[in-house]
Amino acid sequence: MIKEMSMWRILFRNNNVRTLNQAMATGKVRYVVNLSETLHDHRYAEIANEIAARPGVKLVLIAGPSSSGKTTSSKRLALHMRVNGLNPIIISLDDYFRNRVDTPLDENGEYDFECLEALDVPFLNEQLEQLLAGQRVEIPKYDFTSGTRKFEGQFLQLTENDVLIMEGIHGLNPGLTPQIPTEEKFRLYVSVLTPLFIDEKTRIPAPDYRLLRRMVRDNQFRGMTAENTILRWPSVRSGEAKYIVPFKRLADAEFNSVLQYEIPMLKCFAEPLLQVIPVSSLAYPEAQRLLGLIRSAIAMTPGDMRHIPPTSIVREFIGGSSFHY
Repeated sequence: MIKEMSMWRILFRNNNVRTLNQAMATGKVRYVVNLSETLHDHRYAEIANEIAARPGVKLVLIAGPSSSGKTTSSKRLALHMRVNGLNPIIISLDDYFRNRVDTPLDENGEYDFECLEALDVPFLNEQLEQLLAGQRVEIPKYDFTSGTRKFEGQFLQLTENDVLIMEGIHGLNPGLTPQIPTEEKFRLYVSVLTPLFIDEKTRIPAPDYRLLRRMVRDNQFRGMTAENTILRWPSVRSGEAKYIVPFKRLADAEFNSVLQYEIPMLKCFAEPLLQVIPVSSLAYPEAQRLLGLIRSAIAMTPGDMRHIPPTSIVREFIGGSSFHY
């Protein structure tokens, strides 16, 4: 990943905010967008080739921290796997949550939906073993409104070229699929490694990309304010440290989901959300820090954003994706 980021610096001519602003000001936005998206596409193709080169692989597990782009990555990777002659089938780990009444409690007596035990791991492995043995299985659907798992007649039976894709925060945890042989699994870690520098020495912190992404997505699709997202962020990071980071070393491949033009794009959405957080809010200091971080970047215009393809990973956060979420 470090070698890849070094290559990015060469491709984007030192990839700092100043050079990016020059590209924005001189009408080279389309070039930056196209080159960034091509780098992503190239990496997805490489990973799909790795999977195809292992004929025993029947289960692709995708994990990564919040707002790293796991969902879009599963869909983009599936397309490249099809090009390799495989038939990927995406299954949601969320459908294997335990009924809410059976969910473990955290130290505060609240439901702990982040821990591995919130999933019905024995039932998941039972179904995976049946599927990999070629049996016909009825896949569950979790109803988040009622907090119950339901069966609605969705049956699945794998054929020779079928490969399951499962995405979720526990994807790399060996405790998720202990009954599935290692040689039948391919584990992908979706990360967010910062490619952009504010100046020659100051790199934009990687978690800030994810926080800005999540803030925009929460506001666009979940009716949450930037203030709420910021206040919840420490808890999110704590869960990542417990349940995701310890297992990243087990990944067979890693994908860096950051795009070079992302800060100028996110600035358009995030800046007005951050500016309305009141001084009295506990989120105010963090909001001001983030505003300072993006202040030096020239924001993309609506015309510039038309160049972002509908399959881009950032469409998961700003909308306009051709994928169904």
